[in-house]
Amino acid sequence: METWRRVEVAACEELPALLGADDGPTPAELETIRAATFTVDAVNERERTTDHDVAAFVDVLSASAGAAGRWIHFGLTSSDVLDTALALQLRAVGETIVPGAQALVHALANRAREHADTLCVGRTHGVHAEPTTFGVKLAGFAFEAHRNALRLQRAFEQAAAGAISGAVGTYAATSPEFERRVLDRLGLAREDVSTQVVARDRHAELLGAIALAGAGLERLATEIRHLQRTEVREAREPFRAGQKGSSAMPHKRNPIKSEQISGLARVLRANAQAALENVALWHERDISHSSVERVILPDSTILIDHLQHSATALVQGLVVDEQRMRANLELTHGALFSQRVLLALVEGDADSGRPAMSRDDAYRIAQELAQRAWDEGVPLRELLAGDERAAGLDLDVIFDYAHYTRYAHEIVARLDEIA
Repeated sequence: METWRRVEVAACEELPALLGADDGPTPAELETIRAATFTVDAVNERERTTDHDVAAFVDVLSASAGAAGRWIHFGLTSSDVLDTALALQLRAVGETIVPGAQALVHALANRAREHADTLCVGRTHGVHAEPTTFGVKLAGFAFEAHRNALRLQRAFEQAAAGAISGAVGTYAATSPEFERRVLDRLGLAREDVSTQVVARDRHAELLGAIALAGAGLERLATEIRHLQRTEVREAREPFRAGQKGSSAMPHKRNPIKSEQISGLARVLRANAQAALENVALWHERDISHSSVERVILPDSTILIDHLQHSATALVQGLVVDEQRMRANLELTHGALFSQRVLLALVEGDADSGRPAMSRDDAYRIAQELAQRAWDEGVPLRELLAGDERAAGLDLDVIFDYAHYTRYAHEIVARLDEIA
Protein backbone atom coordinates (compact mmCIF):
# COMPACT_ATOMS: atom_id res chain seq x y z
CA MET A 1 0.00 0.00 0.00
CA GLU A 2 2.93 2.32 0.57
CA THR A 3 4.00 1.80 -3.02
CA TRP A 4 0.42 2.54 -4.09
CA ARG A 5 0.70 5.81 -2.18
CA ARG A 6 3.96 6.68 -3.92
CA VAL A 7 2.34 6.17 -7.32
CA GLU A 8 -0.70 8.26 -6.40
CA VAL A 9 1.47 11.10 -5.07
CA ALA A 10 3.74 11.06 -8.13
CA ALA A 11 0.70 11.28 -10.38
CA CYS A 12 -0.69 14.23 -8.41
CA GLU A 13 2.65 16.01 -8.64
CA GLU A 14 2.43 15.91 -12.44
CA LEU A 15 -1.20 17.08 -12.67
CA PRO A 16 -0.23 20.78 -12.97
CA ALA A 17 1.75 19.91 -16.10
CA LEU A 18 -1.22 17.94 -17.46
CA LEU A 19 -4.05 20.33 -16.55
CA GLY A 20 -2.20 23.63 -16.37
CA ALA A 21 -0.92 25.45 -13.32
CA ASP A 22 -4.23 27.27 -12.83
CA ASP A 23 -6.41 24.18 -13.10
CA GLY A 24 -4.43 21.46 -11.30
CA PRO A 25 -3.66 21.11 -7.60
CA THR A 26 -2.00 24.10 -5.97
CA PRO A 27 1.39 23.86 -4.27
CA ALA A 28 -0.38 23.88 -0.92
CA GLU A 29 -2.69 21.08 -1.99
CA LEU A 30 0.28 19.04 -3.20
CA GLU A 31 1.91 19.41 0.19
CA THR A 32 -1.28 18.17 1.81
CA ILE A 33 -1.43 15.22 -0.60
CA ARG A 34 2.18 14.31 0.15
CA ALA A 35 1.36 14.31 3.86
CA ALA A 36 -1.78 12.19 3.45
CA THR A 37 -1.73 8.94 5.40
CA PHE A 38 -3.53 5.63 5.62
CA THR A 39 -3.61 2.56 7.81
CA VAL A 40 -4.02 -0.98 6.63
CA ASP A 41 -6.84 -1.49 9.11
CA ALA A 42 -8.69 1.55 7.79
CA VAL A 43 -8.33 0.36 4.19
CA ASN A 44 -9.46 -3.15 5.09
CA GLU A 45 -12.48 -1.75 6.91
CA ARG A 46 -13.39 0.42 3.92
CA GLU A 47 -12.93 -2.55 1.56
CA ARG A 48 -15.68 -4.39 3.41
CA THR A 49 -18.00 -1.83 1.83
CA THR A 50 -16.36 -1.23 -1.56
CA ASP A 51 -15.30 -4.84 -2.19
CA HIS A 52 -12.44 -3.24 -4.16
CA ASP A 53 -9.00 -2.88 -2.64
CA VAL A 54 -7.69 0.09 -4.64
CA ALA A 55 -10.95 1.99 -4.40
CA ALA A 56 -10.91 1.49 -0.64
CA PHE A 57 -7.32 2.70 -0.47
CA VAL A 58 -8.09 5.79 -2.54
CA ASP A 59 -11.07 6.59 -0.31
CA VAL A 60 -8.95 6.42 2.85
CA LEU A 61 -6.01 8.34 1.42
CA SER A 62 -8.27 11.01 -0.09
CA ALA A 63 -10.14 11.48 3.17
CA SER A 64 -6.82 12.01 4.94
CA ALA A 65 -6.00 14.83 2.51
CA GLY A 66 -9.28 16.67 3.05
CA ALA A 67 -10.38 18.88 0.17
CA ALA A 68 -7.08 18.29 -1.66
CA GLY A 69 -7.93 14.61 -1.76
CA ARG A 70 -10.12 15.20 -4.80
CA TRP A 71 -6.97 15.16 -6.94
CA ILE A 72 -5.86 11.73 -5.76
CA HIS A 73 -6.39 9.08 -8.45
CA PHE A 74 -7.36 11.79 -10.97
CA GLY A 75 -7.52 10.20 -14.44
CA LEU A 76 -6.10 6.90 -13.19
CA THR A 77 -7.46 3.39 -13.22
CA SER A 78 -6.68 0.73 -10.64
CA SER A 79 -4.18 -1.10 -12.83
CA ASP A 80 -2.16 2.09 -13.26
CA VAL A 81 -1.57 2.04 -9.53
CA LEU A 82 -1.30 -1.72 -9.02
CA ASP A 83 1.06 -2.52 -11.89
CA THR A 84 3.27 0.53 -11.45
CA ALA A 85 3.53 -0.12 -7.73
CA LEU A 86 4.32 -3.76 -8.44
CA ALA A 87 7.18 -2.62 -10.67
CA LEU A 88 8.54 -0.59 -7.76
CA GLN A 89 8.33 -3.61 -5.47
CA LEU A 90 10.03 -5.90 -7.97
CA ARG A 91 12.81 -3.41 -8.57
CA ALA A 92 13.39 -3.16 -4.82
CA VAL A 93 13.44 -6.92 -4.30
CA GLY A 94 15.81 -7.32 -7.23
CA GLU A 95 18.26 -5.07 -5.41
CA THR A 96 18.40 -7.76 -2.72
CA ILE A 97 18.21 -10.92 -4.81
CA VAL A 98 20.78 -10.09 -7.50
CA PRO A 99 23.59 -9.36 -4.99
CA GLY A 100 22.66 -12.61 -3.26
CA ALA A 101 23.08 -14.45 -6.54
CA GLN A 102 26.46 -12.82 -7.03
CA ALA A 103 27.54 -13.79 -3.52
CA LEU A 104 26.94 -17.44 -4.40
CA VAL A 105 29.15 -17.05 -7.46
CA HIS A 106 31.99 -15.72 -5.31
CA ALA A 107 31.56 -18.49 -2.71
CA LEU A 108 31.73 -21.20 -5.38
CA ALA A 109 34.68 -19.54 -7.11
CA ASN A 110 36.63 -19.30 -3.86
CA ARG A 111 36.13 -22.97 -3.04
CA ALA A 112 36.96 -23.93 -6.63
CA ARG A 113 40.29 -22.15 -6.41
CA GLU A 114 40.93 -23.77 -3.04
CA HIS A 115 40.42 -27.25 -4.52
CA ALA A 116 41.91 -26.75 -7.99
CA ASP A 117 44.36 -29.61 -7.27
CA THR A 118 42.06 -31.80 -5.18
CA LEU A 119 41.89 -35.02 -7.15
CA CYS A 120 38.52 -36.80 -7.31
CA VAL A 121 36.65 -39.09 -9.64
CA GLY A 122 34.34 -37.74 -12.29
CA ARG A 123 31.11 -39.66 -12.66
CA THR A 124 28.72 -40.08 -15.56
CA HIS A 125 25.40 -41.89 -15.02
CA GLY A 126 26.50 -42.10 -11.38
CA VAL A 127 29.35 -44.42 -12.42
CA HIS A 128 33.10 -43.72 -12.23
CA ALA A 129 34.28 -42.19 -15.49
CA GLU A 130 37.71 -40.48 -15.32
CA PRO A 131 39.61 -38.44 -12.73
CA THR A 132 39.03 -34.71 -12.41
CA THR A 133 39.51 -32.22 -9.60
CA PHE A 134 36.98 -30.94 -7.15
CA GLY A 135 37.96 -27.42 -8.14
CA VAL A 136 37.00 -28.06 -11.76
CA LYS A 137 33.70 -29.50 -10.55
CA LEU A 138 32.95 -26.42 -8.44
CA ALA A 139 34.05 -24.07 -11.21
CA GLY A 140 31.26 -25.45 -13.39
CA PHE A 141 28.73 -24.66 -10.70
CA ALA A 142 30.21 -21.17 -10.30
CA PHE A 143 29.77 -20.36 -13.99
CA GLU A 144 26.20 -21.64 -13.91
CA ALA A 145 25.51 -19.48 -10.86
CA HIS A 146 27.00 -16.52 -12.74
CA ARG A 147 24.67 -17.09 -15.69
CA ASN A 148 21.74 -17.27 -13.30
CA ALA A 149 22.82 -14.02 -11.64
CA LEU A 150 22.90 -12.31 -15.04
CA ARG A 151 19.51 -13.77 -15.96
CA LEU A 152 18.02 -12.54 -12.70
CA GLN A 153 19.46 -9.08 -13.21
CA ARG A 154 18.03 -8.83 -16.73
CA ALA A 155 14.69 -10.24 -15.62
CA PHE A 156 14.29 -7.75 -12.77
CA GLU A 157 15.30 -4.87 -15.04
CA GLN A 158 12.69 -5.69 -17.69
CA ALA A 159 10.02 -6.21 -15.02
CA ALA A 160 10.55 -2.66 -13.71
CA ALA A 161 8.03 -1.23 -16.16
CA GLY A 162 4.95 0.76 -15.21
CA ALA A 163 1.91 2.17 -16.96
CA ILE A 164 -0.16 5.31 -16.35
CA SER A 165 -2.35 4.99 -19.41
CA GLY A 166 -5.86 4.85 -17.95
CA ALA A 167 -8.79 2.65 -18.85
CA VAL A 168 -7.92 0.21 -21.69
CA GLY A 169 -4.61 2.05 -22.10
CA THR A 170 -5.75 4.92 -24.37
CA TYR A 171 -4.72 7.90 -22.17
CA ALA A 172 -8.26 9.26 -22.62
CA ALA A 173 -8.10 11.04 -19.25
CA THR A 174 -4.39 11.88 -19.26
CA SER A 175 -1.65 11.77 -21.94
CA PRO A 176 1.46 9.83 -22.88
CA GLU A 177 3.55 12.80 -21.72
CA PHE A 178 1.86 12.67 -18.32
CA GLU A 179 2.72 8.96 -18.08
CA ARG A 180 6.33 9.65 -19.04
CA ARG A 181 6.70 12.31 -16.39
CA VAL A 182 5.13 10.19 -13.65
CA LEU A 183 7.26 7.17 -14.48
CA ASP A 184 10.38 9.33 -14.63
CA ARG A 185 9.61 10.49 -11.10
CA LEU A 186 9.44 6.86 -10.02
CA GLY A 187 12.48 5.76 -12.01
CA LEU A 188 10.57 3.18 -14.04
CA ALA A 189 10.48 2.22 -17.71
CA ARG A 190 7.23 2.44 -19.69
CA GLU A 191 5.12 -0.42 -20.93
CA ASP A 192 4.88 0.46 -24.62
CA VAL A 193 1.27 -0.66 -25.01
CA SER A 194 -0.29 -1.41 -21.66
CA THR A 195 -3.90 -2.20 -22.68
CA GLN A 196 -4.61 -1.03 -19.09
CA VAL A 197 -2.29 -3.65 -17.58
CA VAL A 198 1.43 -4.25 -17.93
CA ALA A 199 1.85 -7.34 -20.12
CA ARG A 200 2.32 -10.44 -18.01
CA ASP A 201 5.05 -11.95 -20.13
CA ARG A 202 7.34 -9.64 -18.13
CA HIS A 203 6.40 -11.31 -14.88
CA ALA A 204 6.56 -14.76 -16.47
CA GLU A 205 10.10 -13.99 -17.61
CA LEU A 206 11.04 -13.02 -14.08
CA LEU A 207 9.49 -16.13 -12.54
CA GLY A 208 11.17 -18.20 -15.23
CA ALA A 209 14.55 -16.73 -14.36
CA ILE A 210 13.90 -17.38 -10.68
CA ALA A 211 12.87 -20.97 -11.41
CA LEU A 212 15.97 -21.51 -13.52
CA ALA A 213 18.17 -20.13 -10.76
CA GLY A 214 16.41 -22.54 -8.41
CA ALA A 215 17.13 -25.40 -10.79
CA GLY A 216 20.82 -24.48 -10.67
CA LEU A 217 20.72 -24.49 -6.90
CA GLU A 218 19.04 -27.87 -6.98
CA ARG A 219 21.76 -29.25 -9.26
CA LEU A 220 24.36 -28.11 -6.73
CA ALA A 221 22.34 -29.50 -3.83
CA THR A 222 21.87 -32.83 -5.60
CA GLU A 223 25.63 -33.13 -6.11
CA ILE A 224 26.26 -32.52 -2.42
CA ARG A 225 23.58 -35.05 -1.46
CA HIS A 226 25.25 -37.69 -3.61
CA LEU A 227 28.72 -36.89 -2.28
CA GLN A 228 27.46 -37.17 1.32
CA ARG A 229 26.06 -40.67 0.83
CA THR A 230 27.74 -43.12 3.20
CA GLU A 231 29.10 -45.18 0.30
CA VAL A 232 30.70 -42.06 -1.22
CA ARG A 233 31.46 -39.73 1.70
CA GLU A 234 33.61 -37.29 -0.30
CA ALA A 235 31.95 -34.10 0.94
CA ARG A 236 29.32 -33.27 3.51
CA GLU A 237 27.31 -30.43 4.91
CA PRO A 238 28.66 -28.75 8.06
CA PHE A 239 27.27 -30.30 11.25
CA ARG A 240 27.06 -28.03 14.28
CA ALA A 241 27.84 -29.01 17.85
CA GLY A 242 24.57 -30.07 19.43
CA GLN A 243 22.87 -30.68 16.09
CA LYS A 244 20.86 -33.91 15.76
CA GLY A 245 20.41 -35.77 12.51
CA SER A 246 17.70 -38.14 13.69
CA SER A 247 15.43 -38.45 16.69
CA ALA A 248 15.96 -42.22 16.70
CA MET A 249 19.48 -42.79 15.31
CA PRO A 250 22.16 -40.71 17.03
CA HIS A 251 24.78 -41.51 14.38
CA LYS A 252 22.90 -39.77 11.56
CA ARG A 253 24.31 -36.68 9.82
CA ASN A 254 21.94 -35.93 6.97
CA PRO A 255 22.21 -33.46 4.04
CA ILE A 256 19.13 -31.59 5.24
CA LYS A 257 20.01 -28.18 3.78
CA SER A 258 20.62 -29.68 0.36
CA GLU A 259 17.36 -31.59 0.59
CA GLN A 260 15.48 -28.43 1.51
CA ILE A 261 16.98 -26.66 -1.49
CA SER A 262 15.98 -29.52 -3.77
CA GLY A 263 12.44 -29.54 -2.43
CA LEU A 264 11.82 -25.79 -2.52
CA ALA A 265 13.19 -25.52 -6.07
CA ARG A 266 10.09 -27.50 -7.07
CA VAL A 267 7.91 -24.71 -5.70
CA LEU A 268 9.76 -22.19 -7.84
CA ARG A 269 9.17 -24.26 -10.97
CA ALA A 270 5.49 -24.64 -10.14
CA ASN A 271 5.15 -20.90 -9.62
CA ALA A 272 6.83 -20.26 -12.97
CA GLN A 273 4.19 -22.44 -14.58
CA ALA A 274 1.48 -20.35 -12.92
CA ALA A 275 3.14 -17.19 -14.24
CA LEU A 276 3.01 -18.60 -17.77
CA GLU A 277 -0.69 -19.27 -17.30
CA ASN A 278 -1.12 -15.59 -16.37
CA VAL A 279 0.10 -14.31 -19.73
CA ALA A 280 -3.16 -14.89 -21.62
CA LEU A 281 -5.82 -12.45 -20.35
CA TRP A 282 -9.21 -11.66 -21.86
CA HIS A 283 -9.08 -8.79 -24.35
CA GLU A 284 -7.47 -5.70 -22.82
CA ARG A 285 -7.50 -7.07 -19.30
CA ASP A 286 -9.09 -9.22 -16.65
CA ILE A 287 -8.01 -9.99 -13.11
CA SER A 288 -7.41 -13.72 -13.34
CA HIS A 289 -3.69 -13.00 -12.93
CA SER A 290 -4.05 -10.83 -9.85
CA SER A 291 -4.95 -13.42 -7.24
CA VAL A 292 -2.25 -15.76 -8.54
CA GLU A 293 0.44 -13.08 -8.35
CA ARG A 294 -0.40 -12.29 -4.75
CA VAL A 295 0.87 -15.78 -3.98
CA ILE A 296 3.58 -16.55 -6.52
CA LEU A 297 5.45 -13.23 -6.62
CA PRO A 298 6.11 -12.85 -2.89
CA ASP A 299 6.60 -16.60 -2.44
CA SER A 300 9.09 -16.95 -5.30
CA THR A 301 11.11 -13.85 -4.47
CA ILE A 302 11.28 -14.79 -0.78
CA LEU A 303 12.19 -18.38 -1.65
CA ILE A 304 14.97 -17.61 -4.11
CA ASP A 305 16.49 -15.14 -1.64
CA HIS A 306 16.35 -17.79 1.10
CA LEU A 307 17.74 -20.54 -1.12
CA GLN A 308 20.62 -18.40 -2.35
CA HIS A 309 21.65 -17.59 1.21
CA SER A 310 21.32 -21.24 2.23
CA ALA A 311 23.39 -22.41 -0.74
CA THR A 312 26.08 -19.80 -0.12
CA ALA A 313 26.42 -20.84 3.53
CA LEU A 314 26.45 -24.49 2.46
CA VAL A 315 29.27 -23.93 -0.03
CA GLN A 316 31.31 -21.90 2.43
CA GLY A 317 30.95 -24.53 5.15
CA LEU A 318 31.22 -27.61 2.94
CA VAL A 319 33.51 -30.24 4.48
CA VAL A 320 35.68 -31.83 1.80
CA ASP A 321 37.33 -35.21 2.48
CA GLU A 322 40.33 -35.27 0.14
CA GLN A 323 41.60 -38.62 1.42
CA ARG A 324 38.24 -40.27 0.79
CA MET A 325 38.22 -38.81 -2.72
CA ARG A 326 41.62 -40.33 -3.36
CA ALA A 327 40.56 -43.69 -1.92
CA ASN A 328 37.45 -43.77 -4.09
CA LEU A 329 39.61 -43.36 -7.19
CA GLU A 330 40.92 -46.88 -6.53
CA LEU A 331 37.53 -48.57 -6.34
CA THR A 332 37.71 -49.80 -9.93
CA HIS A 333 41.31 -51.01 -9.51
CA GLY A 334 42.54 -48.73 -12.26
CA ALA A 335 39.75 -49.41 -14.76
CA LEU A 336 39.16 -45.69 -15.12
CA PHE A 337 42.50 -45.47 -16.99
CA SER A 338 40.94 -47.49 -19.83
CA GLN A 339 40.86 -44.61 -22.31
CA ARG A 340 44.58 -44.02 -21.75
CA VAL A 341 45.17 -47.70 -22.54
CA LEU A 342 42.93 -47.53 -25.61
CA LEU A 343 44.71 -44.51 -27.08
CA ALA A 344 48.17 -45.92 -26.38
CA LEU A 345 47.27 -49.14 -28.22
CA VAL A 346 45.83 -47.21 -31.14
CA GLU A 347 48.83 -44.92 -31.34
CA GLY A 348 51.53 -47.58 -31.28
CA ASP A 349 55.21 -46.82 -30.64
CA ALA A 350 57.75 -46.84 -33.44
CA ASP A 351 60.68 -46.63 -31.02
CA SER A 352 59.77 -49.87 -29.25
CA GLY A 353 58.48 -51.53 -32.37
CA ARG A 354 54.94 -51.83 -30.95
CA PRO A 355 52.58 -51.66 -33.93
CA ALA A 356 49.53 -49.41 -34.05
CA MET A 357 46.13 -51.11 -33.73
CA SER A 358 42.73 -50.42 -35.18
CA ARG A 359 40.48 -48.61 -32.74
CA ASP A 360 38.08 -51.55 -32.57
CA ASP A 361 40.83 -54.04 -31.72
CA ALA A 362 42.32 -51.71 -29.13
CA TYR A 363 38.88 -51.06 -27.63
CA ARG A 364 38.21 -54.77 -27.24
CA ILE A 365 41.49 -55.32 -25.40
CA ALA A 366 41.10 -52.30 -23.15
CA GLN A 367 37.48 -53.17 -22.35
CA GLU A 368 38.27 -56.82 -21.60
CA LEU A 369 41.09 -56.00 -19.20
CA ALA A 370 39.29 -53.09 -17.54
CA GLN A 371 36.25 -55.26 -16.87
CA ARG A 372 38.45 -57.98 -15.39
CA ALA A 373 40.14 -55.43 -13.14
CA TRP A 374 36.79 -54.19 -11.92
CA ASP A 375 35.12 -57.58 -11.57
CA GLU A 376 38.07 -59.57 -10.19
CA GLY A 377 39.70 -56.84 -8.10
CA VAL A 378 43.03 -57.20 -9.92
CA PRO A 379 44.75 -53.89 -10.74
CA LEU A 380 44.48 -53.03 -14.44
CA ARG A 381 48.15 -52.15 -14.47
CA GLU A 382 49.03 -55.66 -13.30
CA LEU A 383 46.83 -57.22 -15.97
CA LEU A 384 48.44 -55.10 -18.69
CA ALA A 385 51.92 -55.99 -17.49
CA GLY A 386 51.13 -59.69 -17.94
CA ASP A 387 49.34 -59.44 -21.31
CA GLU A 388 51.46 -59.82 -24.45
CA ARG A 389 48.97 -57.75 -26.43
CA ALA A 390 49.99 -54.77 -24.28
CA ALA A 391 53.72 -55.40 -24.50
CA GLY A 392 55.75 -52.23 -24.78
CA LEU A 393 53.20 -49.90 -23.16
CA ASP A 394 54.72 -47.27 -20.87
CA LEU A 395 52.62 -48.02 -17.82
CA ASP A 396 54.14 -45.21 -15.76
CA VAL A 397 52.88 -42.71 -18.31
CA ILE A 398 49.47 -44.34 -18.69
CA PHE A 399 48.77 -44.61 -14.96
CA ASP A 400 49.64 -41.03 -14.10
CA TYR A 401 46.86 -38.97 -12.51
CA ALA A 402 48.67 -35.77 -13.48
CA HIS A 403 47.60 -36.37 -17.07
CA TYR A 404 43.99 -35.68 -16.07
CA THR A 405 44.71 -32.62 -13.97
CA ARG A 406 47.25 -30.81 -16.12
CA TYR A 407 44.70 -28.24 -17.30
CA ALA A 408 42.83 -27.90 -14.02
CA HIS A 409 44.42 -24.58 -13.08
CA GLU A 410 43.78 -23.19 -16.56
CA ILE A 411 40.11 -24.17 -16.30
CA VAL A 412 39.68 -22.79 -12.78
CA ALA A 413 41.52 -19.58 -13.75
CA ARG A 414 38.65 -18.80 -16.12
CA LEU A 415 36.75 -17.81 -12.98
CA ASP A 416 38.80 -14.62 -12.90
CA GLU A 417 36.55 -13.36 -15.72
CA ILE A 418 33.45 -13.50 -13.52
CA ALA A 419 34.53 -13.50 -9.87
